[in-house]
Formats: sequence, structure tokens, C-alpha cells
Amino acid sequence: MTASDTAHRQPSSRLPKSLPELQALRAWREPISGPARFHVEPTDIFVATYPKCGTTWTQQIVHGLRTRGDMGFEEISLVVPWLESPPLPGVDLAGPQVARPRAFKTHLHWERVPKGGRYIHVMRDPADTLTSFYHYVNGWMFEPDSVSVEEFCFGIFLKDARFGCYWEHLRAWWSVRERDDVLLLAYEDMKEDLESAVRSIGAFMGIPLDDELVALVTKQSTFEFMHAHESQFDDHPTTEAVNRLIALPPEVQTTKVRAGRVGDSSELSASVHDVLAATWRADIEVPLGIPSYAHLRSQARTIRS
Repeated sequence: MTASDTAHRQPSSRLPKSLPELQALRAWREPISGPARFHVEPTDIFVATYPKCGTTWTQQIVHGLRTRGDMGFEEISLVVPWLESPPLPGVDLAGPQVARPRAFKTHLHWERVPKGGRYIHVMRDPADTLTSFYHYVNGWMFEPDSVSVEEFCFGIFLKDARFGCYWEHLRAWWSVRERDDVLLLAYEDMKEDLESAVRSIGAFMGIPLDDELVALVTKQSTFEFMHAHESQFDDHPTTEAVNRLIALPPEVQTTKVRAGRVGDSSELSASVHDVLAATWRADIEVPLGIPSYAHLRSQARTIRS
């Protein structure tokens, strides 16, 4: 656990202290949906991911590419807004943005996302996704460490109706992997070769690329750079809006730039790994014939080559 993990985790008596209290929160009871009326422009870019699969990272890449590395924003969600976010001051989803193409973040899967734009989907190993998701909400949505990662897995991650289950997202976006308006990337491949990911995203966006732009955006999308500018990537406008919406303490904050490691799931118990493997077999291998995430990642590379 990093220092930034613990910095926002000061106990508050008004936070849930158990899994049932967490499940009773409006944040987990109600499914999310996009805005009722939203005109999609053909050039709109949607960073469409399951939570904690490189969303903020990809937002930074997209914004850097369209602005040649401009960092003059308070927080990334104010220039690449979340489609399903509570209203944020100064953010008009339907209006123009600071640069073109317009760009949005969404956690909606393919069947629910507004159609007519272009979609970047980043997938990530389910065990790492679970680990990162747990640390993101630990100390924000519930008292620090009052809900274990195992409880979170069985009670929320495997049956999360708000964002749709991880497996549902993966199947939905995999089904449209060969569409010209969809770019499917693996978090792990982005970690291995960030420059190639920047080039792929730029080409998908229709951005004229030169070596200077690619080098700048690659540098500004590293973990080290984003961690050094953490307040611009901590989602504090949305966190504050969510806190007001579901009556969480307004002072409680979270962090987005945590560790970004691949294979960051060593803390998970054998029972959690077993249930993740069993769920993969039932929800991915049986319907898609893909026996593991490693195989899925390998197949995704062939689409881009």
C-alpha cells in the first residue's frame, strides 16, 4: 500500500462499516446510465472501460494527443468528462470542449453506450482489476479496511449491478472487437509498450502524429508523471459530487494513481483466485472458447496487427 493510498483514509463515523451497509449505498443499488439526451458526433472519442482498467490513464493519453500535451486543467474529468457523472460545475456534456475531437469517459458496456462515435476499450486482468477497485473504494465508500477484499469480491465485484459485471463488459466489448469504430487494448500491453499504445490511440483518433508529439504524450502518460501531478488525476470533482449525492462525508477523497502494476493481486486469497478462475470458465471460456485472460490478450494483439 502506498502513502497516497492511506492519505485519504481517515476514519469517519458516517461511512459504512460492513458489507451490508456498503451494499445499501445508493452507489451500489442503482445501475448507471448515460444522459437521456446526448447527441453523439462521429468524431467523439469514448474511453469505455470497466472501472480500474486504465480509464484515467487513457483519458490523459487522449487529451494529450488532441492538445499537444496541454496540462492546463484542474482535473482530467473536467476536460474529458464522465458520461454518467453527477452534474459538475462548468461541464456541459453536450457542449464544445477545450479541443477536438470531443472526448468522454464511460463505464457503460457496448449495448448501453451511446452509438455513433469512436470507442477505446481497455481490458485488464480480472484479479488486478479487483485489487485496484478494492483499494480505490477502501476508505472512501467504507471505513478503512472494515470490508475485506474477499468480502468485496463476493459481495460486490462478482455481482455489481451498478456498472454491470466485469465479465459482462468483457464479453460485450469483445463481441465488437473487429469494428472500425472500436479500438481494443490490453492494460498490460500498454504497460509493456506505452509508445505503441499512444501511436495506436492517436491513429484511431485521426490525430496527425509526429515524433515530438508521441514522445511528449508518452512521457506525460507515465505513472511517474501522473503521480507527480496527482491532484490533476484524483477525480476530486466527481468524488465531491458523488459524496453529496449519496450523503458520504464531503471531506472523504480517493486517489486514482495508485500503483498501476501488472500482477498486483498477490494479496488475494486462494479462495478469491479460485472463484475468479471458476467465473472465467463459466462466463468467458464457455461462451467464447477462450480459456484464460492471457489467451484473450494474445488474441487481441492479432486484431491490431
